[in-house]
Amino acid sequence: MEQGLLTVDLGAVVRNWRRLCARHAPGAVAAVVKANGYGLGAAPIARALHAAGCAHFFVAHPAEGEAVRDAIGPGPMVAVLNGFAPGTHPRLTPVLNSLEDLRAHAGGEGLLHLDTGMSRLGLDASELDALAADPTPLGAVRLRYVMTHLACADEASHPLNRLQAERFAVACARLPPLPRSLANSSGLFLGSPFLSDLARPGCALYGINPIPGQPNPMEAVVRLEVPILQLRDIPAGATVGYGAGWTAARPTRIATVALGYADGWLRAQSGQGFGVLHGSRAPLVGRVSMDLTTYDVTEIPAARVGEMIEVLGPAQDADAVAALAGTIGYEVLTSLGARYTRRYLPA
Repeated sequence: MEQGLLTVDLGAVVRNWRRLCARHAPGAVAAVVKANGYGLGAAPIARALHAAGCAHFFVAHPAEGEAVRDAIGPGPMVAVLNGFAPGTHPRLTPVLNSLEDLRAHAGGEGLLHLDTGMSRLGLDASELDALAADPTPLGAVRLRYVMTHLACADEASHPLNRLQAERFAVACARLPPLPRSLANSSGLFLGSPFLSDLARPGCALYGINPIPGQPNPMEAVVRLEVPILQLRDIPAGATVGYGAGWTAARPTRIATVALGYADGWLRAQSGQGFGVLHGSRAPLVGRVSMDLTTYDVTEIPAARVGEMIEVLGPAQDADAVAALAGTIGYEVLTSLGARYTRRYLPA
């Protein structure tokens, strides 16, 4: 194989969803499949979850929603978090992020989004006041849910979590009764005040740890292997890669693999982390370049050109890679490029 192999375990995705359903009973659990299913493939993931019983899907943009609708067919709700213009996407459900959105979609349906502390999208306090004073626009739209989005749910002790839950409850009490949607992935682990009619997990479905600092309750979903293109023996004192950023302290065997930042392997990974070959770790040395990355396989004498080095998997998951790069697992997964061969293990 001349390019990387990205394996996605659809069965693990479904099992993760079911774990979250058990935590959120009796409320329903949606699947957030935006950004092409967090980089792993929205269509096959949505099909697997729909077959398992998931009836609510969330995306960011209308084009993503149309692709998911094509994949799963009619029936389940496909909601667009960023919204869209009235009359433009009849197969999708807009999230209404302002009083203007609510008025514009009169005669249609949507989810009403209230801002309780994120300060991004959603009706702010003044718009809520106006709506409470004159709820007429509410009667013109079939509202599926009223929702808000937690800003700090991955920090269980952060005071904004409790404050947002309280603000949401107070805001909902000022409106006609509607089904509510509150928890994201991490919010599902904050306890009963964060349960609602519909949870909206994303990262946890894909194996990212929703409770940082504690054992990951989710199952691993993704494995990435990349081929060795060339093996090179270099003497002590030789340098590797751009900027001569790594110098061999001993005679070293270098494996150059088909992986780079054009494939989403972050440049911030340079000189950090490892690959796994024949059950042994090969340190990443030198800079990650656009198309190539180098590993020290001196201690793996069986290494051969064409063999695959595992760079994401049980030994080093997206959260571990992210920690080395100074980022989060979300960015690692959503950065994965289009040049990999993708393989989906059935649910």
